[in-house]
Amino acid sequence: MGASGNKLTVTTPSDREIVMTRVFDAPRDLVFEAHSSCEHMSNWWGPRKYEFSSCEMDFRPGGTWRIVHRGPEGEIPAFRGEFREIVRPERLVWTFEWEGMPGHISVETVTFEEHDGKTTITGTSVFDSAEDRDGMLQSGMEEGAAKTYDRLDEYLEVLRERTAG
Repeated sequence: MGASGNKLTVTTPSDREIVMTRVFDAPRDLVFEAHSSCEHMSNWWGPRKYEFSSCEMDFRPGGTWRIVHRGPEGEIPAFRGEFREIVRPERLVWTFEWEGMPGHISVETVTFEEHDGKTTITGTSVFDSAEDRDGMLQSGMEEGAAKTYDRLDEYLEVLRERTAG
């Protein structure tokens, strides 16, 4: 668990949605910034057991992104999508596709809300079908997201120290 001591909450409000929420002990601008470039994402995106292999990101509406990891047993999970909306520092909307299952694309909406110096991230994933949503849940997504957000929490602490110094 990271410095903030907060846990990821995952709900399924409909048969095509997953909503993930977590609070971070960092200002919204910093949390948003950590989502905006490969330089930042390489420090926290994905569970620790995966090596961050490559990243391409054109951070603008209509721009694309692609992230590749290398797993402990040689597997190479890759993910890609397109940015649909960027409202700094409030909201991001992008598509998400695991290259291992081409054509199964979700739309991710992430909001950043600050209160008393802490930021709540709420990520809503909308899938084309209940089967796609259930497949994502069965893939271990919840555990992977929790570990990824733990890493983000640790990275935000590093960024806070850099900006304070």
